[in-house]
Amino acid sequence: MNSDPKTTSKAAIGAHRAGQGGWGRLAWLGASLLLVALGSLSTVPSRAQDIQSSQSFVDDFKSLDRSRWYVSDGWTNGSHQNCTWSKGQVSLAEGTLSLGFEKQKTKDREFACGEIQTKQRFGYGTYEARMKTDAGPGLNAAFFSYIGPSDKQPWDEIDFEILTKDTSKVQVNAYIAGKGKNEKLVEVPGGTDKAFNDYAFVWEKDSLRWYVNGQLVNTITDPAKLPSHAQKIFFSLWGSDTMKGWMGAFADPGRKLSLQIERVAFTALGDPCQFPESLVCSVKELGKTN
Repeated sequence: MNSDPKTTSKAAIGAHRAGQGGWGRLAWLGASLLLVALGSLSTVPSRAQDIQSSQSFVDDFKSLDRSRWYVSDGWTNGSHQNCTWSKGQVSLAEGTLSLGFEKQKTKDREFACGEIQTKQRFGYGTYEARMKTDAGPGLNAAFFSYIGPSDKQPWDEIDFEILTKDTSKVQVNAYIAGKGKNEKLVEVPGGTDKAFNDYAFVWEKDSLRWYVNGQLVNTITDPAKLPSHAQKIFFSLWGSDTMKGWMGAFADPGRKLSLQIERVAFTALGDPCQFPESLVCSVKELGKTN
């Protein structure tokens, strides 16, 4: 389980930013004693592989399932982040989860922002999210999985990160034992901010594949570049005044921005398709054992 997420924000953030890829889930290095107390990690063996995983689920955000989601509140991920995580920036309306970013004085930051993470860990399978971003320089809207030293595990991570300075693209990436340099920018037809788009990655023992709106956009098969530890699922929207080379020069948007999520799902390998639009319904090779 995570230890207290408030302690995750300080350690070794700079090491993650040696290159341009993903922004430092060492932000979550300390993760949640609260979650230990809740005892919320219910793991079952993955059908096809040897990584322990929580069960398949679909969440359409008709409500916020507190047994599944931890809402980050009252802390930051380090000096690079210009906003404080705030539960007030996490809201639900008409089946859509919104993570906000707006000017709001919080401790030593001028802005507040939103993040949620699962209390459970997940292994091999298909991870899917349907979401829509806002636009603006200096911000990052992310859907990713992560685990790290706070859980007595190596740092593994699988990313979709939309740098909203350019909403025509999404960056995909993976970190293995804290080593990245697997990033790739891929086109999102029509833009990430004009309509909801479907983002998915399929994690198997011998491959990692990313999809945008059902189209394969990146594949990794090198065993040295594949994660091997069960991870938590995260959504976040945050900004930075300092990471200009990667995220663009931040400018006060003058209004509240949001990352909107209509649905998230995890389907373990070998489990059946859970909803008609799922990638698992259309990609025939999913769920095969190795």
